[in-house]
Formats: sequence, C-alpha cells, structure tokens
Amino acid sequence: MNPSDSTVMPIVSANAGQTPTISKPEGTPPSALTASDVIVGSGAEVLATSTLTVHYILMAWSTGKIIESSWRGQPATFPLANVVEGWQKGLPGAKVGGRRLLILPPSMGYGAAGAGPIGPNETLIFAVDIIGVA
Repeated sequence: MNPSDSTVMPIVSANAGQTPTISKPEGTPPSALTASDVIVGSGAEVLATSTLTVHYILMAWSTGKIIESSWRGQPATFPLANVVEGWQKGLPGAKVGGRRLLILPPSMGYGAAGAGPIGPNETLIFAVDIIGVA
C-alpha cells in the first residue's frame, strides 16, 4: 500500500550541525523504504561496506514521538552491515556533511517484535546526519 492522498509526510529541518526537528506525519505510512536528502553532503560517500559515524533522531510514525536520539550525547559509530535493513539500503550514496530522511516500513526496521521503546510493526522515521565514513 502506498501513502494515500491524505497522507502528510514528515518534514525534517535543514539546520546543519544542530539537532533536527521532524514534523509529525499523518495518515497511512509508505509501505516501501523512503530515502531523501534534506542536506546534500559534499564529503566521502557512504558505501554498503562503510563504517559510519552519525548523529540520528528517531520518531515513531504512529505517535509522532521522538523515541531515540544520539544528539543527547556522542555520535554513534558502527559498520553499516550491522544495523537494520532500512539503514543498509537507505544510507548508501549519502555523503559526509549530509542529512538524510529515512522512512522504514516495519519489515526493514524491527518488524513484529519491536525493540525496547519501538513498538511492534512500527514505521520508523529517521533523520541521519553523516559525520564520518571509513
């Protein structure tokens, strides 16, 4: 199912270097991965084999609430191959200095099981700032 005409997609702020804001979405979430650059970076490009350093903020589509953010502390560093499928497929091509909006259907996030504060079958909205690529 694709978003209906009444779906209001989230909007991410383009305030580089600052904690992003995400507007609350409305309606039916997209059923496929959505990835778009809010800020286009000019540095090294993310590859499927990259180890990334990022700041990110995570919102639940169903509630419009922020449920996780690295902006409260240090950026996160990890091999892209070790994270959820939506990040593995949605971040390659992004560049250092950029901010990418990712909307992950449950099948590309945490699925029926959920994880911690992420409920079962939740559509996830991420704003990801690419700080480093190795």
